[in-house]
Amino acid sequence: MRTLEAAGGEVDHQRSPRAVLMLVPAGPPVDAVIRELLPHLGPGDLVIDGGNSHFKDTELRLRALAGKEIRYLGMGISGGEHGARHGPSMMPGGPREGHRQVRAILEAAAAKVQGEPCVAYLGPGGAGHYVKMVHNGIEYGLMQLIAESYDLLKRGLGLSDDELAAVYQHWNETELNAYLVEITGHIFRQVDEKTGKRLIDVILDEARQKGTGMWTSQDAMELQIPTPAIDVAVSMRYLSVLKSERVAASRVLPRPAVAFRGDRAAFLTQLGNALYAAMILTYAQGMAQLRRAAGAYGYGFKLEDVARIWRGGCIIRAALLEEIRAAYQARPDLASLLIDPGLAQALLARQEDLRSVVRTAAELAIPAPGLMVSLAYFDGYRSAWLPANLIEAQRDYFGAHTYERLDARGVFHAQWSAAEDIPRPLAPAEAR
Repeated sequence: MRTLEAAGGEVDHQRSPRAVLMLVPAGPPVDAVIRELLPHLGPGDLVIDGGNSHFKDTELRLRALAGKEIRYLGMGISGGEHGARHGPSMMPGGPREGHRQVRAILEAAAAKVQGEPCVAYLGPGGAGHYVKMVHNGIEYGLMQLIAESYDLLKRGLGLSDDELAAVYQHWNETELNAYLVEITGHIFRQVDEKTGKRLIDVILDEARQKGTGMWTSQDAMELQIPTPAIDVAVSMRYLSVLKSERVAASRVLPRPAVAFRGDRAAFLTQLGNALYAAMILTYAQGMAQLRRAAGAYGYGFKLEDVARIWRGGCIIRAALLEEIRAAYQARPDLASLLIDPGLAQALLARQEDLRSVVRTAAELAIPAPGLMVSLAYFDGYRSAWLPANLIEAQRDYFGAHTYERLDARGVFHAQWSAAEDIPRPLAPAEAR
């Protein structure tokens, strides 16, 4: 492998202003590379971090290098091995002057959709890494939903690997067209060279993670934006890793297998519709988080641009992103994708299928928390009234946290009566 010292020597021989792209794991490795590069860099030079750094770390590094008159871009890159060969989606953020230095190179290297490069300047500071972080959070949510659909088809309907492959390949030819759906269809046909079995059937059921989904959930909570589909996807990966505990619990808490007794063809249609609705809801949560962050952190990126550059190259690319881009073209200030007329109609047309699939999952004792929480988010977001007034009353009762009223402005505190002070209704025998 090429050493950092050799790379530094190469930098010395480049004309100023120079641009250096790093692709190293997030955290201390990034700082280590920067320290090695610094002696070889000067005013006007540009350093690009193309890894999955936390956006706050990117902002700290940007400020530190700005003091040395060195520009720093935090650039999220998505596309995996396919993107490396055919063009990724790139999400640069930082000083605009730094982006101008490499704009032509980035646009030439990026994936193209209808002639448009899947790259856009997203704003100052850690904007680029923030958008990539939320991209990964959405990715977690979508992968969890697809995994739940797989579970319902495998354990619920008893489909073989060939049948599973056919389902996902068919779905990928419909409105569910998406990179993650496409590769899922391929996965079920892959043969393990060691055993001759299908590879999927010899992979341990423990899903690992590198932290970007968790970061997305954490920052959504900081911004007070609900992202339950992403949150539950992170939690289910944690649950999956408790393999030995799950095996032990399966013996202590057994439940007889319940056979699916419905119409299989009808259920396949319902499941496809439910998956599409839940995908819309997952994108909606991620885009709502981006909308809040754009203002809260002063990034100012346009959600139409985000949707545009995610249409190609990246892991969450999907036909649905054309609809999402169109929604933000029509209304740049759209509070939620759920109130875009087209997407709202798509959800309303599929809500009963989502409910039916959730009921079936519960009856079969097959965990489908992503689908379940998607339905709950949908019903919660469109509820003009929620039982949060009781929570406020409880908070005021035990902690004097106050509450607001429907009929007056301001905050209030009540002198709540103790249970023993409240008159008890007469029992039927006492009433006689």
